[in-house]
Amino acid sequence: MLVLRRGACLTVLGKGRGEARLRPRAKQIMRPDDANIAGNVHGGTILKMIEEAGAIISTRHCNSQNGERCVAALARVERTDFLSPMCIGEVAHVSAEITYTSKHSVEVQVNVMSENILTGTKKLTNKATLWYVPLSLKNVDKVLEVPPVVYSRQEQEEEGRKRYEAQKLERMETKWRNGDIVQPVLNPEPNTVSYSQSSLIHLVGPSDCTLHGFVHGGVTMKLMDEVAGIVAARHCKTNIVTASVDAINFHDKIRKGCVVTISGRMTFTSNKSMEIEVLVDADPVVDNAQKRYRAASAFFTYVSLSQEGKPLPVPQLVPETEDEKRRFEEGKGRYLQVKAKRQGQAEPQP
Repeated sequence: MLVLRRGACLTVLGKGRGEARLRPRAKQIMRPDDANIAGNVHGGTILKMIEEAGAIISTRHCNSQNGERCVAALARVERTDFLSPMCIGEVAHVSAEITYTSKHSVEVQVNVMSENILTGTKKLTNKATLWYVPLSLKNVDKVLEVPPVVYSRQEQEEEGRKRYEAQKLERMETKWRNGDIVQPVLNPEPNTVSYSQSSLIHLVGPSDCTLHGFVHGGVTMKLMDEVAGIVAARHCKTNIVTASVDAINFHDKIRKGCVVTISGRMTFTSNKSMEIEVLVDADPVVDNAQKRYRAASAFFTYVSLSQEGKPLPVPQLVPETEDEKRRFEEGKGRYLQVKAKRQGQAEPQP
């Protein structure tokens, strides 16, 4: 048994090496320190569990053949929706499966189920797609080749290649687009971007890192969700929960000893949802040769809930500057795109 976290275990199903049907499964009971004051489990807690499962199956696969040893590092998390809240006392079931490999990356599909331990009822709470790259244990700046997987159908490989090319292009575009920083404003007005924007400064310690000195992707995602949650709570002043994450792009590794600044700002509001951009910057304070750099970026979507768990109207964001108005329109475009996609999926098939 391989321990994932407190009270969690991993079981690998399937035979042979290089098969896409290896599925790690983890279980963990949700405790008060995993949730907010209303008893809803933090989205960051779930994201961290997802990343741990993905890292284990990717690292295991990348070391399945003789050759230079490596560890799988998270490069990107595709859009993931939080389909229903998970609560204190429920058991989270996390399963992962490798669905595609390129020469230097691994695609992992992860599902999260919640179980009511009193009734035994289970429900799907989250589905996510993650991309990992294998880094050499001798030199973590060196990316190694990935052993191929065996596909049951030729179409699986072709579909996976299309997903790989799409995420690679989007990740590069996002890296160059996210060059700005969040600046504080004195005495901001309510419902403006400046009023709710928040930052968290964190010194990276050994407990945040792999054995090789760079931060776990799940640790970064948990911090990002915490900041996004603060922004959402400041804006609407109610109980809030993570509804979805558009895409989390990891642009560069964060090493032990760095000071990271996680900044969040509201970009768009609909009637019942809030989009928050989160930027992660790393400052290698013990290395004068390297400057501060952008390490990760993402868009989180939150909803406001009543005490009964019902969605509440969200105060409308008031963009002030030209940049804020541009980001608002971009967020509106993403919102309408997702809404149209959901409506298309909901239409009955002839």
